[in-house]
Amino acid sequence: MPSDPTFRSSRSSRLPFTVLAIVQATLIFTIALITVPLPRIAGEFDLSSADLLLILAAYGLPFSGLLLFGGRLADRYRGRRMFVVGLTVFGVASVAAALAPSFEVLVSMRFVQGVGGAMTAPAAIAVLRTLFPQPAAFGKAMATWGGVSVLGAVVGFIASGVLTSWVSWRWMFAVPTLVALIALMSARRLLPIGELGSAGTRPGLDPAGAVLATLGISLGSYGLIASGDHPWTAAIVAGPLAIGLALLIVFALVERKVGDPLLPPGFMAEPCRFTGLMGMFLAAAGSGLVNFVLSLYLQQVRDWSPLATAAAFLPFAVALIAASRAAVPLVGRFGAARVTIGGLLVAAVGLALLVGIERETAYVTGILPGLLLLAAGGALTFSGSAVLSTTNVPQHQMGLAGGVMNTAMELGPTVGLALLMSVAAIRTDVVAGYASAFGAAAAVYVVAALLAMVLVNRPSASGLRGCRPVHAS
Repeated sequence: MPSDPTFRSSRSSRLPFTVLAIVQATLIFTIALITVPLPRIAGEFDLSSADLLLILAAYGLPFSGLLLFGGRLADRYRGRRMFVVGLTVFGVASVAAALAPSFEVLVSMRFVQGVGGAMTAPAAIAVLRTLFPQPAAFGKAMATWGGVSVLGAVVGFIASGVLTSWVSWRWMFAVPTLVALIALMSARRLLPIGELGSAGTRPGLDPAGAVLATLGISLGSYGLIASGDHPWTAAIVAGPLAIGLALLIVFALVERKVGDPLLPPGFMAEPCRFTGLMGMFLAAAGSGLVNFVLSLYLQQVRDWSPLATAAAFLPFAVALIAASRAAVPLVGRFGAARVTIGGLLVAAVGLALLVGIERETAYVTGILPGLLLLAAGGALTFSGSAVLSTTNVPQHQMGLAGGVMNTAMELGPTVGLALLMSVAAIRTDVVAGYASAFGAAAAVYVVAALLAMVLVNRPSASGLRGCRPVHAS
């Protein structure tokens, strides 16, 4: 139960929930905020393509790599405390990035931003669980939460295209700076501190597991990112991938030996939780694919301006918002599992429609229908998956659940883009390659929906079928 009784009513929880949701959206927004203005940054600092890759990766690598350890810190030291610490690091780094006098400083501050984000995101989930102690209320909150993250990514992409058409790219960092400042000013007054777990529920730090997981995920992710500009056999791709995979294998072995593992064996294998994490991973991968591919298509093939390209994604954002709002009552009525499966199938139809893309495809009739269906399906999948990923997780592991869920969401675009763009590279015509990538993604979504139908009917550790929440202390 929360230590402060003022957080027991749903009405009193609305404002703190809004603060947490805006922070979560901003953490994801920050990944995409420099995507469109990269050419301007390259011109200002005289950068190579490898330098630009480093700028892109500097935030995402520590963010995805440190999320598990961030979850452990939240479970050990209380959610609100780590939320404040992480957000302080994130906000200070955002100011420094905006004022960066050189490429080296910009990359360093993006890295520090990622570290702060990795501490903040799991802590926000831990605070959220304290804010909504009843399983039904928490499930409803998570259904809303699921649509927040993907919206942050899309808004970041659109905003970077719109704002940098008129002002310097440095102003993009004003958003994370202001959000961090406002959230820090209101944290003590609005957010519950939560109870510090007893000696039996407060986990150890597991430093060996933290180092192995962080390095394994970060190196593997870097190799996948580098595959966009280099062949898979290149040292810059194969080396980090091989080392990262080896470290993750060692991590899995170590976690079976330590008394208090960072990621307990079997935590992700619970059928409904696995379904939620799979849905989160694929929904993020699909959103990342369409943002990346259509951005290239509209600007490089159709010669659209960055501003026009950003405007093309406005209907996508509107559909995300509408579908996210509709997802909450749908989860309550039909259950998170059915909403997740339905979302995957709707998104698969959207991706299938985009398979017809050609060099002169009309935006309104040839691209927009698939874009809208993908947005609607993605929002449903995100909402249902967020609920499944955190269902029946005890309070003392809520930071862990938040770390695992955010890791799945962060790895989705990285892994998905690397694999799907490899599919696209098989075709000699670039647009035909884009169509192949959309087709492959649609097929994966259908297979995932069928797998989810099987998984959600398997009995969980609690003995229940159908992913129904039980009261977990």
